[in-house]
Amino acid sequence: MTTITEEARAYGYADLPRLMGTMTGDEKHGPAATSTLDVLWVLYDRVLRVRPETADDPGRDRFLLSKGHGPMAYYAVLAAKGFLSTDLLPGFGSWDSPLGHHPDRTLVPGAEIGSGSLGHGLPIAVGTALGLRARQRHEPAVWVLVGDAELDEGSNHEAIAYAGPAGLERLHTVVVDNSSASHARPGGIAARFEAAGWSTATVDGRDHDALYDAFTAPHPGRPHLVVARVEPKNS
Repeated sequence: MTTITEEARAYGYADLPRLMGTMTGDEKHGPAATSTLDVLWVLYDRVLRVRPETADDPGRDRFLLSKGHGPMAYYAVLAAKGFLSTDLLPGFGSWDSPLGHHPDRTLVPGAEIGSGSLGHGLPIAVGTALGLRARQRHEPAVWVLVGDAELDEGSNHEAIAYAGPAGLERLHTVVVDNSSASHARPGGIAARFEAAGWSTATVDGRDHDALYDAFTAPHPGRPHLVVARVEPKNS
């Protein structure tokens, strides 16, 4: 199991651009990476009950990165929090690096799923929440980060429609809305989830306090959605 280092404990949000800058491999999804940076930091720094030393604990919170393309921000945050060594970052995307252009759960410490195929993360998160409930594990929260373009995939809408009536209270979805979806929805993204019985909040995806308040808002008996609206940096 990975052990957090004193060096990793010293990293803060201000260090993330520098950590991302060390990843010089061929990256085709820069805006996708930078649009998730603030959401990922607030989750790992202030919300998720998981650390390197508890990454295999059955009682941990689960974070699933469905938006697996452009994972530089994810790797930077994991390194800052001690899940992986910062020495691995410069090798990003190389043939012998564990840090691929899509995360691999068998290679990346702390990664719960292999991701990159659009539309898979939210259904997996629903199944994870159901499995935890069946095992009478009511403390772990399940979080999944989804891109707005992923909502073009029908598999996500099946998951949305199921989770609300199932009352999956420990399920949390964050949709990073950087206006990359192909199909508009009447009333916006949140309206689709609300119609299925979800609790929802829509906030500025760069505002850390607003994100934290939305992430921790009570939602008894219902799954929870946070729409994080962002304008991608360097887009």
